[in-house]
Amino acid sequence: TSTSLSQKPKSELVRTSLRLLTSSAYRLQSECKKTLPVETCPTTDIQLVTQQVIQCAYDIAKAAKQLVTITTKENNN
Repeated sequence: TSTSLSQKPKSELVRTSLRLLTSSAYRLQSECKKTLPVETCPTTDIQLVTQQVIQCAYDIAKAAKQLVTITTKENNN
């Protein structure tokens, strides 16, 4: 059974969001490095790397939104 975000304790929600934020930031850094001239090799698929960068940025935004939502709810209680 999967638990929705609203059913988890706030501390677990914060940890989950921070894990997503951290892992996405590391992935974003890794994907961006692939576009640097030093790291780029002839087989680098720039379109794929671009899609990965977009996905990482989306995940970072999603995690940040979750943190803002949690913090806002806590401040309003």
